[in-house]
Amino acid sequence: MAALSLRALTLRQLQFFSVLVEEGQFGRAAKRLAITQPALSNAIKQMEKLLGTELLTRSTHRLELTPVGAEVLARTDFLVNTFEVALRDIESTVQRGRAFVRIGVIPSASARVAAAASEFLATGPRDVELAWRDAPSNTLLAELRSGQLDMAVAAITEPPGGLTCIDLFRDPLVLVVRRDHALAATGGAHWEAIGKERLVLFESGSMPALGNPARAQFAQGAEPYRVSYSETLYALVRSGQALGLMPRLYTSSLRDPELVVLPLLKPRIERRVVLAYLPGPMRNVEAQALIAFLRDKLPQASEAGEAKVRRVSSKSTRARR
Repeated sequence: MAALSLRALTLRQLQFFSVLVEEGQFGRAAKRLAITQPALSNAIKQMEKLLGTELLTRSTHRLELTPVGAEVLARTDFLVNTFEVALRDIESTVQRGRAFVRIGVIPSASARVAAAASEFLATGPRDVELAWRDAPSNTLLAELRSGQLDMAVAAITEPPGGLTCIDLFRDPLVLVVRRDHALAATGGAHWEAIGKERLVLFESGSMPALGNPARAQFAQGAEPYRVSYSETLYALVRSGQALGLMPRLYTSSLRDPELVVLPLLKPRIERRVVLAYLPGPMRNVEAQALIAFLRDKLPQASEAGEAKVRRVSSKSTRARR
């Protein structure tokens, strides 16, 4: 009986519930949905009746999800987003005659992923259009779970639940210093050597999970500056106010004669860069093909990049000698 009741739920009811929670108020949600407040209220009550439980607690000024409501919302958002994305896919296929694939990528890996995607498109005649989304890893993984993305290249420190993850490569932390800094001539820095230096690092993403434990282990002194963008980080290093601590991927496009990138040694701290996607069937075969291509191509690009870094480092060392 319960299963039969659940099958009476409609997509429209789920959309109403999702928008109501997002707006947090019946009046705003009804206006956005272009329906009356009584109609919205009745739809939610009918949904609760079919489920046999309350989804929301109501008061004069606010709505709050019940524990069951929070679980239902997560699945509702997935269904609603997947439906909206599927409609856009159908529209794209009808109007353009091609599949639509959505890729999420952390900004630091965007150059490698874009280059690999271009190679994929060049492998043969492909009726596919790519849509790009760049954002921090936690945002990409959330959008992947909700069905807004087909795949994401993200950095993780722990396996994210509910997703399939393929390890691509490891991205170690490096130190960015001024060329006239004493460490610049060493070719590599130990954590003990920077114990009394002030650092600047990213305030979000994987850096808090990677940098903070290392700082605590080696009794780092002054509290570091925390910034959102690499341009600000480089500016603070260039001005002599701090040493930059960041994943190596961010430095791949750094072309600044005033700054030097040093590997951080003992211990070598790395983040995992993975290709993530939802388990189960893909919306189209082109998404499957691109995942397979990136899974093979991106680790090779990483190895080539590391070899280039080693060659540049060797030239720099010879020049100092």
